[in-house]
Amino acid sequence: MASTSPVVAFIGLGTMGFPMAGHLSQQGYQVVVYNRTQAVAERWLQQYAGSSAATPAEAAAQAQVILSCVGNDQDLKQVYLGDNGIIAGAKTGSILVDHTTASAGVATELASAAAQAQLHFLDAPVSGGEAGAVNGCLTVMVGGEQSDLDKVEPILQCYAKAINLLGPVGYGQSCKMVNQLCIAGILQGLSEGISLAKAANLDIDKVIEVLQHGAAGSWQLNNRAKTMANNQFDFGFAIDWMRKDLAICFNEADKLGVELPLAKQVDAQYAKLQQRGYSRADTSVLIKQFDHED
Repeated sequence: MASTSPVVAFIGLGTMGFPMAGHLSQQGYQVVVYNRTQAVAERWLQQYAGSSAATPAEAAAQAQVILSCVGNDQDLKQVYLGDNGIIAGAKTGSILVDHTTASAGVATELASAAAQAQLHFLDAPVSGGEAGAVNGCLTVMVGGEQSDLDKVEPILQCYAKAINLLGPVGYGQSCKMVNQLCIAGILQGLSEGISLAKAANLDIDKVIEVLQHGAAGSWQLNNRAKTMANNQFDFGFAIDWMRKDLAICFNEADKLGVELPLAKQVDAQYAKLQQRGYSRADTSVLIKQFDHED
């Protein structure tokens, strides 16, 4: 890659951020990383070419494009707005891209703070889970200005297969809420369908083969139906995180006067599963709502 390629900072090396930052390095970008737990940054540097920074501000100061992927609204405020945060360190004109699944409100707050510092901000949550991050085929839902997205899109393409601008800042997060609500409903349907299929002694492989080509076809059917039937629930996106995302959906729905009865039913089942020790199991563990014999 040419020497004029931008230096890219990546803040947050969790389940998603670690491989996403790795793709940037492998594509030849100069990557500077920051992670709250320094040992994780050191492990990343053992696998990929790049450098690490002691604070988000230090990482941001070295880059023209600053990417983030952290846990929640509070984490975002800390890494963006703190004395050692991204906005304090970023150079005028830098573009900040946040991949965290968070509220539309915090996206608007960060964009306002960025604008006051003559910085550009995009909220850009992702879908595709750990496998999508590892394989570089995430879907990115963006809120912000098209001109800003145009500048960073080649960078995002290092780990994304689809990148779409939904509207102004906050719209990316709103679209991610829709995504999570749809997943919740599809998993409930799959849980009920597979439970019936097993009770009827159907061959799950044949059921999947038949259904995937019809109106019941979905990513969840293709990738999770068989593992759900086989009692395998170790695929990255834990129900702890799904409940965090659903709470964001419920809060937004309350503001908009929208009813979410199925999502609330699913959330209640996830809460029961957490109490049964499945907090770190992935979202497809929803099927165990019908299996109380562990």
